[in-house]
Amino acid sequence: MSTAPSPRTPEIATKLPAVGTTIFTVMSALAAEKNAVNLGQGFPDFHCDPQLLEDVTAAMAAGHNQYPPMPGIPALRDAIAAKIEALYGHRYSAAAEITVTAGATQAIITAILAVVRAGDEVIVLEPCYDSYVPNIELAGGSVVRVPLVPGSFRPDFDRIAAALSPRTRAIIINTPHNPSATVWTEAEMRRLEELLAPTEVFVIADEVYEHMVYDGARHESVARFPGLAARSFIVSSFGKTYHVTGWKVGFVAAPAPLMAEFRKVHQFNVFTVNTPMQHALARYMANPAPYLELPAFYQRKRDLFAAGLARTRFKLLRSEGSYFQCVDISAVSDLSEADFCLWLTREIGVAAIPLSAFYGDGFDQRVVRFCFAKKDETLVAALERLARL
Repeated sequence: MSTAPSPRTPEIATKLPAVGTTIFTVMSALAAEKNAVNLGQGFPDFHCDPQLLEDVTAAMAAGHNQYPPMPGIPALRDAIAAKIEALYGHRYSAAAEITVTAGATQAIITAILAVVRAGDEVIVLEPCYDSYVPNIELAGGSVVRVPLVPGSFRPDFDRIAAALSPRTRAIIINTPHNPSATVWTEAEMRRLEELLAPTEVFVIADEVYEHMVYDGARHESVARFPGLAARSFIVSSFGKTYHVTGWKVGFVAAPAPLMAEFRKVHQFNVFTVNTPMQHALARYMANPAPYLELPAFYQRKRDLFAAGLARTRFKLLRSEGSYFQCVDISAVSDLSEADFCLWLTREIGVAAIPLSAFYGDGFDQRVVRFCFAKKDETLVAALERLARL
């Protein structure tokens, strides 16, 4: 009598050999285990506007529960196009140049897959958000890492220029910047515009923190600069703007030829995005106050948190935008950034993220990142614990 072979799972050669569990997952799990105040992962711990929830309920009750159009419902695309024009002076066609996405992360990988071919080079400016590099690798591209200036985290245009080659297909920029909280200036955007003018390089502009810019400064969207807008995919996030990160709804704006390629990929990786949320967001966007008031809302939280940190031995770096505050730990500990964050979570009860996690080579400059998108009482509780340092 023959014996059937034992079931066997085929071996798989990973496409992402350098990817493991993200630092955000590790630190959030440790924070939960130690009952620490989690200022590591970047999400609010407060509720969104109840009106937005009412708008979702109304949309579901009205029967908006089936597939919407592939690029997003017209009302929401119209609202997005109108907002971009009002804020940045560039009119995108809602029909041909705006697509609603399943969050910014999906938007970024879709843009990369749309334009990057095997062997193409894509420039990333480190430290950078952790999805960029795996996205490029999944597209078969080659990652070219260019560091931002350590300490100030400003773009180094000499190094960017040196990194450009005939194989460069795209550059990913991020302002306001995660993790450093720096904001690109008009002069820096114009320098990038000039640098790329003679090239065929695309720009993927991660602008998810566009409404979080402080101290009277303004967000310099690539949409403001014709030479950049003509070659750019602009990515933004309703989750960040309206405190609903779990909804995973964002959008991309791009010139029609670029958007046509984007939609070819989009229709086969998500096809479309949550219908009632789209209807709710379209209705909610009729009032611009929530995003126009966001800088003041978060600046107050930034200032509350910074005032408390100023009473510790941390050295505060400038937080110009986003909802992050970076600090230099040199006067507090001799530990590496990663080890310090583990120690801080276990022994002090506050979770942070090491900036080394945002570099391919783990570059350690003794800086860690806190998120201040939290209730005031959460920030106060964290500051009470950090005062022990």
